[in-house]
Amino acid sequence: MSWKNTVIAVVAGDAREQEIARCALRAGATVRAYGFPWPDEGIEGVYHARDAADALRGADIALFPIPGITAEGALFAPKCPEKIIPTHDMLAGMNKPGHIILGWADANLKGHCEALGITLHEYEWDVDLMLLRGPAIVEGVLKVIIENTQITIHKSNVMLVGQGTIGSLLTNTLVALGAHVHVAARNPVQRAAAYAAGAQSLTLEELPDYLPRMDIVIGSVPKRLMEREQLELLPKHALLVDVAAPPGTIDREASGELGLKAVWARGMGARAPITVGRSQWTGISRRIEGILEQKQ
Repeated sequence: MSWKNTVIAVVAGDAREQEIARCALRAGATVRAYGFPWPDEGIEGVYHARDAADALRGADIALFPIPGITAEGALFAPKCPEKIIPTHDMLAGMNKPGHIILGWADANLKGHCEALGITLHEYEWDVDLMLLRGPAIVEGVLKVIIENTQITIHKSNVMLVGQGTIGSLLTNTLVALGAHVHVAARNPVQRAAAYAAGAQSLTLEELPDYLPRMDIVIGSVPKRLMEREQLELLPKHALLVDVAAPPGTIDREASGELGLKAVWARGMGARAPITVGRSQWTGISRRIEGILEQKQ
């Protein structure tokens, strides 16, 4: 299938988007880009736009980042000097019918796309893609833990809140590193899997009984489950690492007020941008192929 007449806009993101832009170019598309770290040598063949609206102008398909949109509606773009909040006017420059492929959309983006006839394709919860980028996320979380603690992971008491795809990978890795891993999850099948992996499993209701002796708490559920009353039970040296999409698992504001160190470890897939960019491209390209097939 020829991509020759397809214009793709890669907007926002981190270093992974550099590789995604290169992949789109190699596939034969015309590529416009803005909002992710631009390499000093540029990306040959890719148009570096002045702003997001310029990148989207004339695009058939837009690629937005997989990390979730913030509460104010901004796309994940940690190195961009300005917040990229999709507006009606910004999206109106896309060709019709337009398509946006991204992790997940908020109500603001969904509303603009509905008004403009733009189709959204969300892939945040695709298990195969989560597993493909999982090792890089796990490595990134380990880096955060090592840089923010004065103890070893080995023999430390770790609490994982949530046991989805990434949570289970973290459990297996931390158990292998010799940590005393505890997993709190609502799903009994996930708790059983954590037990089988060598962790101690418990329900969310049992959390308060274990938090006073935890050294590290990792949240992986995109829902606030660790509020002030739970955080008050932690020892002052405890490190909180939130790897979940907005709003996150942990009340980070309360953590700071309580003197606890909390890190919102978003975009951990950027730990290995070439590897993860290519793995994300496998899912993105499948969706683009489907879009192009419908056009023919």
